[in-house]
Amino acid sequence: MVASARAATGQAGMGMSYELDAIAAAVIGGTSLSGGVGRITGTVIGALILGVMASGFTFVGVDAYVQDIIKGLIIVVAVVIDQYRNKRKTKR
Repeated sequence: MVASARAATGQAGMGMSYELDAIAAAVIGGTSLSGGVGRITGTVIGALILGVMASGFTFVGVDAYVQDIIKGLIIVVAVVIDQYRNKRKTKR
């Protein structure tokens, strides 16, 4: 919506590249992908972390495709950590 407001027009595919960012922000913020409860504060913190990372990567000169790969790896690591925590909870 912000991009549409800035451009003063709307396009059907305007937000197509933000799915990975949204999922990554939620997962970094602590939302479980296996059916947990997320909090808005955690998601906002996750989005801020992603924004700082993106700015740093751009400043250093990391390619946008490599940035997407790194975001994907962060999601995979967060899911593995979440699965490990869930297994520890069920054992108790």
